[in-house]
Amino acid sequence: MEGSALAQFIPLILIFAIMYFLLIRPQQKKVKEHQAMVAGLRRGDQVVTAGGLIGKVAKVKDDNEIEVELGDGVKVRVVQNTIAHVRNKTEPAA
Repeated sequence: MEGSALAQFIPLILIFAIMYFLLIRPQQKKVKEHQAMVAGLRRGDQVVTAGGLIGKVAKVKDDNEIEVELGDGVKVRVVQNTIAHVRNKTEPAA
């Protein structure tokens, strides 16, 4: 009896393992990469926000915000996690 009960749970366990390796693990990796990208933002980096705005980082603030310059004299405050992509990185000062 116990052998047949275990045999019924094997497909369920296999399905969970497949879901973990195909869906959950890659998503966790992508989140870690995004957090590392956001943590590495510096003044002068050219970024794209989640809303599609392209600008340069004018100031990195401590309270999870950055100031992005969209044009001449046009600066907006943006939450760091809404940065979707870094187009150009600035070189660190020597």
